[in-house]
Amino acid sequence: MEKNGMYALLEAIEVRARANRARVAMGIREPNPKTLESAWKAQELGYAQVVLVGSKKEIDKIGTELEVIDTDNPEKVLSELLVSRKVDAVIRGTAKASGTLSNLKEALGMKRVCRLALLLTADGTPFFLAPVGIDEGNTISDKLRMISLGAEHIRRLGVEPAVGVLSGGRIGDIGRDRRVDRTLADGEFVAGRAKELGIIARHYTILIEDAIKESNFIVAPDGISGNLIFRTIAFLGGGDGLGAPVLMDDYVFVDTSRVGGHFTKAIMLASALSYLNKERKKVIH
Repeated sequence: MEKNGMYALLEAIEVRARANRARVAMGIREPNPKTLESAWKAQELGYAQVVLVGSKKEIDKIGTELEVIDTDNPEKVLSELLVSRKVDAVIRGTAKASGTLSNLKEALGMKRVCRLALLLTADGTPFFLAPVGIDEGNTISDKLRMISLGAEHIRRLGVEPAVGVLSGGRIGDIGRDRRVDRTLADGEFVAGRAKELGIIARHYTILIEDAIKESNFIVAPDGISGNLIFRTIAFLGGGDGLGAPVLMDDYVFVDTSRVGGHFTKAIMLASALSYLNKERKKVIH
């Protein structure tokens, strides 16, 4: 896989965000100066018009020049703003994960959400990762759905997806543990089925260090391990997370972790995705 396409993608995301300057709502709970500063920076850099959604009283104690929508329930209001088209895109920010996602599913009539995280390794190598929700990707059908949807959305960004499927051990480990054997078998099947669907894919077993050299879309064995990969890279390994967009056609929702407090890039990503949505709709109509 050529990494140049992925590095160019990061530049393209920034250019599209600035061209769009979408109205992006960000959930706020327990505000702190670092979080509000990262939101202000996104607006100052021209990525978006940022709207904070949370307790105005708490936000005003810190102070900000950004627009604030006052609510004690940002998890619900974020979905309402998105569905009503009062904003172009939403990022979760520091709103609670379970409440935000359950409200999103209810508002959009979705049974489940599928997220695709965009990460940077410590040396700046960008890649996509799924599943990242602890309750996602636990079956073969879930993983294949994520690969299919993820590949489609990656292509919209102008990058050809190359999928690296991970499992719980090396091929030589077969027989050591029943659960490991199952993940190895699943990994082989999922990679093979993805190739049948016309997607570049390979099973790298547990060797994520090899997968990242050749793939731009890493598929973890399940949501728990995917979440751990995300946290290790973003919070322990010196890497970074730009956010995890929910894969859907009509709305832009970028999930974020409350840990870290940096939301500038997630806002940039949300604005860029909103731009792509608008351009795609022009072509369709």
